[in-house]
Amino acid sequence: MIMSVPSLSTRELTIRFGGHVAVNAVSCDFHPGELTVIVGPNGAGKTTYFNLISGQLTASSGIVTKDGTDITRLSPSARAGQGIGRAFQLTNLFPQLTVLENIRLAVQARAGQGWRMFRPVSQFRGLTEKAEHYLERTRLTALAHQTAANLPHGDQRKLEVALLMAMEPDIYMFDEPTAGMSLDHAPDVLDLIAGIKSDPTKTVLLVEHKMDVVRALADRIIVLHNGELLADGDPAEVMSSQIVRDVYLGNATEETA
Repeated sequence: MIMSVPSLSTRELTIRFGGHVAVNAVSCDFHPGELTVIVGPNGAGKTTYFNLISGQLTASSGIVTKDGTDITRLSPSARAGQGIGRAFQLTNLFPQLTVLENIRLAVQARAGQGWRMFRPVSQFRGLTEKAEHYLERTRLTALAHQTAANLPHGDQRKLEVALLMAMEPDIYMFDEPTAGMSLDHAPDVLDLIAGIKSDPTKTVLLVEHKMDVVRALADRIIVLHNGELLADGDPAEVMSSQIVRDVYLGNATEETA
């Protein structure tokens, strides 16, 4: 059941690039236990809206709040420290480190421990054990000692999800998580996201254009068009709306046919 108090909110969130308004006064609430898919045609403002929430871009006006606290002016790293986890369209890994080392660094960061050459062996073992837990949850144990750069793209995306999970955020943000993935690998990443969604304490936001992914995962759909909020609600109702079909879904059918 969706809780009444939003974990994340945007109010009149706007960003202008010169004379162009890329996101225009978008107000939304997001709740724990809910997976919201954000859709829209190319140039609708989906990724820009994500960047405003996670801090990669600074709003021209409006606010972002987490659990009722204004985080609009916080840096991306500060927002991550507040529990906002973001995965990008392109993988964001340490390519020359192993899979296990990547996850262990995320565990260290979550524990507030920067890189230190000298530390008690017992403490290092504890970090490794926790990293191995996330390896197991994301079915990457067999690849633990491979370098991230040598992984197939699908496994790199799985590793990025593992890194997010190791940071233990309250809010997960995925920007086209299956982009560039083969049909064989995409279900693995979608299963991981579905597992996160099943946790009633987590809020999940997903930018996606593949309608099969939207149908499989969405509790709610938001449609952006020309930077504005066009529709927001139950997936079946939103997808059956004539204005949404005219603006987006007709194009999406052609793209995914």
